[in-house]
Amino acid sequence: MTTCILFFRGVNVEGHNKLPMDDLKAMFGALGIPGAVTHKQSGNVAVRCTRQQAGSLGNRIRAAVQERLGFEPTVLVLKIQELEHAVAANPFREAARDPKSLHLWFLATEPAEPNLAKLEQLKSDSERFELDRKVFYLHTPAGFGQSRLAEEVEKCLGVEATARNWRTVTGVLEMGWSLS
Repeated sequence: MTTCILFFRGVNVEGHNKLPMDDLKAMFGALGIPGAVTHKQSGNVAVRCTRQQAGSLGNRIRAAVQERLGFEPTVLVLKIQELEHAVAANPFREAARDPKSLHLWFLATEPAEPNLAKLEQLKSDSERFELDRKVFYLHTPAGFGQSRLAEEVEKCLGVEATARNWRTVTGVLEMGWSLS
């Protein structure tokens, strides 16, 4: 058995794509994966599953949400070791003291031709970023909502992604550890 972390993109945001966590847990149970644990109402889930189940888990749960609730969310599936690596590799350790200023984008694939020069042009003087294979780190001391760079990350990297702040990332990691 392995612990997988699932990040759902664009659910429960401003009343759109409502995905009640109790319904989501029931969907995992119906897929033969009982015991899913969720983090708040944010679309962050930890489950224990076989390696075979892990390979198709994103597609299976996306189809289940489509069938039951009528929309198809983007779902990124990481093994807990990948999330542990992302936390350990944080290049902005001091930023973790202000967890709302540090965001990690989890990327569906490693970008083939990321436009880092464009991101460099967009960043403010106080912002810093780093790309580490399938994780993009962004430190925004002036606030994430003020960042022009944050709005363009996915476009400039050319891959599907979903962002979480540091507090959420570490909370989801702890949630995953609780299953191990």
